[in-house]
Amino acid sequence: MKPLDTLETRRAEGSLNLLQGVRVLDLTTSIAGPYGTQLLADMGAEVLKIEKPGSGDDTRAWGPPFLGRQSLWFASVNRNKESLTLDVRHPEGLGIVEKLVADSDVIVLNMVQGLQAKLGLDSERLRSINERLIHVSLTGFGLTGPRANSPCYDLIAEGYSSVMDLTGEPDSGPQKVGTPAADLLAGQDVALATLAAIIERQRTGRGKSIDISMVESMVRFMSPRIVPYMATGERMSRSGGRDSVIAIYQVFDTADEPITLGLGNDAIWKRFWQAVERPEFGDREQFATNTARRERRAEIVAEVAAILCTRNRAEWLSLFASARIPAGPINRVDQVVTDEVLQEKSMFYAVEGEDGPIPQVGLGIRFDGSSAVHRTAPPGLGSDTEKVLRERLKLSEGDVARLIAEKII
Repeated sequence: MKPLDTLETRRAEGSLNLLQGVRVLDLTTSIAGPYGTQLLADMGAEVLKIEKPGSGDDTRAWGPPFLGRQSLWFASVNRNKESLTLDVRHPEGLGIVEKLVADSDVIVLNMVQGLQAKLGLDSERLRSINERLIHVSLTGFGLTGPRANSPCYDLIAEGYSSVMDLTGEPDSGPQKVGTPAADLLAGQDVALATLAAIIERQRTGRGKSIDISMVESMVRFMSPRIVPYMATGERMSRSGGRDSVIAIYQVFDTADEPITLGLGNDAIWKRFWQAVERPEFGDREQFATNTARRERRAEIVAEVAAILCTRNRAEWLSLFASARIPAGPINRVDQVVTDEVLQEKSMFYAVEGEDGPIPQVGLGIRFDGSSAVHRTAPPGLGSDTEKVLRERLKLSEGDVARLIAEKII
């Protein structure tokens, strides 16, 4: 049985509507931009996804695995959106974008500056049509500088940021983070910056041009590593599951499965040794501060490791929970999905799609106790094209038929 078979199917009832009335045009593809616009959609914005006729968003082809005709990568970042297929390189296609811009609040693109200008989708031009428009550019390296027109993916941004150099075991090579971290962090920045611009527009009545760089979002993510280096000149190196600052902050084996353990301050340090019935070890003067413990890290780690190997993971986690000691399992994906606490918080659910139920991961943010976001499943390619053109732009049946015949939509 697949996890999907056990998920509750959500209906479009009682979803969040904090951004109700906000219209977003989403001209992005892959992960970062669609994730950012999905966050806005989850909070109630009306997001219209504009895709290439025939193929659509790049992630529609990312697989296997597929679920029927649906790419599961696509399904992970595109719920609560409408899909309109449109050739924006065609003058008439651009004209349709301009009409949509006129009554939109936000447009999000992941095109470099040169391509935006070539297609007529740059901020200066579109904001001349609608001065209230919030124009958001999400690119690998930002809109300015010598790398501005260079292509970029999550892997490339992670490499630039130093996160890969600091991820992995000391004797291994650099490691990519196990999820597209640069994509997701930059996507969060899209949502954050857009909301800030909407708030400012309430005061000024004017839109904003926003420039988000995947590399810079990822570099900011590395601040706790970069700031100490800039102050001391001491370059950090990979430490695996261990932290370079906190003396005891790493993975330990137990009698069956490994756990994570973080003794981040003096009080937790004392509680740990009381919990394992070795208070005299924790009371030693040479271990009184984190600085002192770092100098004797090898000795302490050996002692902790010897103790934790005597019981299984479940026993230790139960004991540490009661003693308020930060510790946890190292879950596999299948264990995350079956975590009872996350299930109780409705982090995993299904929605009805074109080919049956589609699994989803929830928002995880609650407003007045609610985190319900479902309105629509990830859209089929172009599934809302005719509806948008007829209802929003008031095009006639003949106009729509002609656009289809000429492959503009």
